[in-house]
Amino acid sequence: MTRGWRWSAVALAVALLAAGCTGDDGRFRPGAADAGDPYVPGAGNGGYDVDHYALKVRYDPADDRLTGQATITATATTGLSRFHLDLAGLTVDRVRVDGAPATQRRDGNELVVTPARGLPAGKRFTVEVAYGGVPRSLPSGELGDGGFHATPDGAIALGQPESASTWYPVNDHPSDKATYDLEVTVPDGLAALSNGVPKGRDSRAGWTTWRWAEGAPMASYLTTLVIGNYRVSTGTHAGKPLVTAVAAGLPADGPEAASVARTGEIADFLAGRFGPYPFDAYGGIVVADGRIRYALETQTRPVYGPGFFRGGRPNPTVVAHELAHQWFGDSVSLARWGDIWLNEGFATYAEWLWDEHDGGPTVARAFAERYAATDWTRPTVDPGRAGMFGDAVYQRGALAVHALRRAVGDETFFRILRGWLAERRNGTATTADFVGYVERVAGRPLRPLFDAWLAGATAPALP
Repeated sequence: MTRGWRWSAVALAVALLAAGCTGDDGRFRPGAADAGDPYVPGAGNGGYDVDHYALKVRYDPADDRLTGQATITATATTGLSRFHLDLAGLTVDRVRVDGAPATQRRDGNELVVTPARGLPAGKRFTVEVAYGGVPRSLPSGELGDGGFHATPDGAIALGQPESASTWYPVNDHPSDKATYDLEVTVPDGLAALSNGVPKGRDSRAGWTTWRWAEGAPMASYLTTLVIGNYRVSTGTHAGKPLVTAVAAGLPADGPEAASVARTGEIADFLAGRFGPYPFDAYGGIVVADGRIRYALETQTRPVYGPGFFRGGRPNPTVVAHELAHQWFGDSVSLARWGDIWLNEGFATYAEWLWDEHDGGPTVARAFAERYAATDWTRPTVDPGRAGMFGDAVYQRGALAVHALRRAVGDETFFRILRGWLAERRNGTATTADFVGYVERVAGRPLRPLFDAWLAGATAPALP
């Protein structure tokens, strides 16, 4: 008897689609649901590279509801029968791929999309996602919850290593950088601040739409959305827009405003050491929400938590740290989170450089004091998830930077930094990439020096 094996063409197509196949010719398979980074299991995805996000978001603080339309332009890196996007907690209304309706389902914080036809390797495609709901943050543990935080007058979307997936569908790993256009619609009277160049705003029927564009590739965790009552200052610096904002509940003449007012000056100082500022806009945002216990290098517009200014005096050092990240971390980003010292070690070293310039302790003194206080049993490279934001990454990382300077001399050291940032601009890198570049420019082996200063279990000899 053969009747049980006799499938109709429609039934066969449905079965293949349910299995994640398209029936084309076996060239297609599901994209990975994970970037493979052990520091952020489940984050990021495989099988495609995103080129651009166009986001249209509407948020009402009265009920905390967000509605969004994301248009994502990407290129398949392998033949795809289906692919994943990271999206935490929100409801998806519909998905289209290249204009055609696509099947979608949720798997935890993953949005699984099956297009009507397979996507061949090398194909550029567009995904449109309509979504909405009440956003929630993600539990982190190191810096507190990351992602979307409702506030009494608006919201703050911020966090590291994960935050973006709480307010838009995304390939949420720094190895897949993309450009952005953002439209944010909020009730009249509220500011809606984000990354990049301001593209104007307009009001209609009680709502104001703010527009922003970041034309340089940006890692997803570096995107931010800050909504609420803010004193917004706009101007230019070095021919580029400079936008700063301070929460209206903070004093207009307080240390917060005085600190971010030095953004252009500090950026110019750092450009003299690292090379040209890498983006088309400058800025900074000071929030009043005590849940934000850190400052973050959100691209072109760092966000500063209120705790950095509780001493009642300006704190330009934290501004120097976050602006240094515009080069180290934002322009040249991490390929994997285990190399986070490439961000934090250099930003901490920039603090030392700035403090010396601004009349504080010399770099030599900062180095000597930190060398004496360091716990050398804690590694800087691959510090473990719990150690991502520890002293071994920040302070021992800065010690390694200065050890390199002592070993090769000032001229070669700053030539290395400027050359590295120019060569890797808008890209990603690993520790191995950096060490290889340093050895090439210095013309001699330096891996033993990095091994000792970044991973050795005892205090290294001073170079």
